[in-house]
Amino acid sequence: MASPKNKKSKMRKRQRVGQLEKAILASVQACPECGGMKQAHHVCPNCGMYKGRKVLSVTAK
Repeated sequence: MASPKNKKSKMRKRQRVGQLEKAILASVQACPECGGMKQAHHVCPNCGMYKGRKVLSVTAK
């Protein structure tokens, strides 16, 4: 397996991670059922709904 020849600087690591976070934040949208924020194509963490049906049972805090 190949090994890195030089150390990656903090800036290079942080730039890579920052690009990944942008992609995740861009895919956040409002849930049609409760209006809470959720990721696209994921179950809503607030109400437990996905594509109009109940998938998770969410307890109130």
